[in-house]
Amino acid sequence: MPRGRAIIGTSGWIYKHWNGLFYPEKLPGKRQLAYMAEHFDTVEVNGTFYSLSRPRCFEKWRQDTPDGFVFALKGSRYLTHMLKLKNPRAPLANFYAQGVLLLGEKIGPFLWQLPPMFGFDSDRTRAFLDLLPRDLADAERLARKHDARLNGRSALRAPDGHGRPLRHAFEIRHASWLCEEALQLLAEYEVALVTADTADHHPLSMERTTDDFAYVRLHGARKLYASRYTDEELDDWAALVDGWRSRGSDVYVYFDNDDKAYAPGDARRLHDRLYPRLGESPVDARP
Repeated sequence: MPRGRAIIGTSGWIYKHWNGLFYPEKLPGKRQLAYMAEHFDTVEVNGTFYSLSRPRCFEKWRQDTPDGFVFALKGSRYLTHMLKLKNPRAPLANFYAQGVLLLGEKIGPFLWQLPPMFGFDSDRTRAFLDLLPRDLADAERLARKHDARLNGRSALRAPDGHGRPLRHAFEIRHASWLCEEALQLLAEYEVALVTADTADHHPLSMERTTDDFAYVRLHGARKLYASRYTDEELDDWAALVDGWRSRGSDVYVYFDNDDKAYAPGDARRLHDRLYPRLGESPVDARP
């Protein structure tokens, strides 16, 4: 069985306090994504969680990154935190119509982060999973059903990447989602259960609900968003990721410990554990 890839990056890239720590001190903000893409092969987009954007924003992200770079896109909090997955059709169509499709082949997994007080609801979850697009053709059909909020500001066609399936991952924050029924439902729809290290604030599970990929979010082991991972902790995460890779899974890993620019530093340290030889890494192998 071919080994899977480890695709490692950070959760977001727009952090002023990274200037002089990760970014060069005088690097213009508009150059930060391009700089990030010189060092990593992926990034997790947080902005799509907070609000709808515009097509030109996604076009610029595509232009600023090289071939082989992928964006993990965080689903709208309107769907996950406000509606709690209820009546999702129009807001989900809006999410895909806002310009997401313009990333084309650079679209990575979609992350759906659920709030801590939202327990597992079988019927509501199944109805939401039924609507999730499985490929770009599905996403284009869904996007065409957007409501009036996106009239005149939508993008309904992807430029490329139509041959690849779309991947989805759920980050749960209520223990009821770890019941057998919930795990089987995610597995039925091939949606990954996120392995999330949250300094004991939320459930941490190594359960796998997908075979072809896994999704890991590292928010901090001892202090949420604000602790650097030790060498021993990164050794453990590297062993876990490498074990999943050996079974053929692609593993997406995003560091969210943004304080003091720990995230990019820890991402590089994990990368170097998994790809110690130049030329073996997806970053090094890019055109």
